[in-house]
Amino acid sequence: MLATINTNNSKVTIDLSKPLDISIVMSDSPQNPLAWYLEKPEISAVQLGDWVGKVSKGAAVNFNNISFNPHAHGTHTECLGHITDSFYSVNDALKSFFFTAEVITISPVLIQEDYVLTLDAVKEKIKNKTPKAVVIRTMPNTISKTSRKYSNTNWPYLDYKAAAFLRDLGVQHLLIDLPSVDKEKDDGALLAHKAFWNIPQGPRKNATITEFVYVNDTIKDGPYVLNLQVAPFENDAAPSRPVLYEIA
Repeated sequence: MLATINTNNSKVTIDLSKPLDISIVMSDSPQNPLAWYLEKPEISAVQLGDWVGKVSKGAAVNFNNISFNPHAHGTHTECLGHITDSFYSVNDALKSFFFTAEVITISPVLIQEDYVLTLDAVKEKIKNKTPKAVVIRTMPNTISKTSRKYSNTNWPYLDYKAAAFLRDLGVQHLLIDLPSVDKEKDDGALLAHKAFWNIPQGPRKNATITEFVYVNDTIKDGPYVLNLQVAPFENDAAPSRPVLYEIA
């Protein structure tokens, strides 16, 4: 089904019957990806006295509680409230949900003991384009990203200069296939987060960062329309389902 979408004051046509979902499923399976030193999410039936919220246990419905952390357990979208004293909700950061997007693939460069997504690499991929969203796929790109245990692995991270470049380019929504745009252990510096949200100079309340995506190799680098679907939580971050559409 073809649809015409208004993005960046221009109209593009997409086929809504061909979504490219780049989110990672959250489950209570040992296969769930993990970061930030937490164990897997917990999904379990409610128990009230002798009543168990499970059809197989005699209940009329399945009735589960879910315990998870959006930052540690899968694809999530966060706002500047993730790193500010003042409370900002991701539910307020997004007022529209379709954006022009550019998918780029970058191989991290070894700098001392870290693998870094550099400014030069980002510039080379973006060239003269001005999308509202950028999706960064890192190499190597394997399906193991959907179940990887990232804690204490010193994953690759985005150079803060690259984050500032994307900010100055007008990118509002940054997506990456890592648990964080920043280094795992940086003593709270959070340089890429701060650069992208322009903190403290001029905080960007409507800019978001989405982490823990997975961009299959069947999705080629280039322009897309992004539908950024975020669960309506009043929190600094919430589980999300970013979906790409090829431009017809």
